[in-house]
Amino acid sequence: QVQLVESGGGLVQPGGSLRLSCAASGRTFSSGTMGWFRQALGKEREFVAAIRWSGGNKNTHYTDAVKGRFTISRDNAKNTVSLQMNSLTSEDTALYYCAAATSRLILSSVWNGDNYDHWGQGIQVIVSS
Repeated sequence: QVQLVESGGGLVQPGGSLRLSCAASGRTFSSGTMGWFRQALGKEREFVAAIRWSGGNKNTHYTDAVKGRFTISRDNAKNTVSLQMNSLTSEDTALYYCAAATSRLILSSVWNGDNYDHWGQGIQVIVSS
């Protein structure tokens, strides 16, 4: 049984940083796609970032709202994916979900949560003074 478990969320002041981690168990996703989505209160779930891995080459993708502030990375040996979040604002407050696809998604598909096979339970990030 595949499980994705997020950690690292919490309360941070505006301008601060947090690092989210997601540990996968039950199978490896070394050739697949892993990503982060978020859902703010009263809003729809939205894509945040994704990382695709193929033959030693990695491709990262970000929604415009987080470009230059967030960095996604993965450790295939540990089967984990992380999201370093810097310069946080109140607009980043949301429940953050780790997601994994067993296949390497094509670029046009990474943004759509329906293309991911497995999801974590979510972890809260609150940016507030």
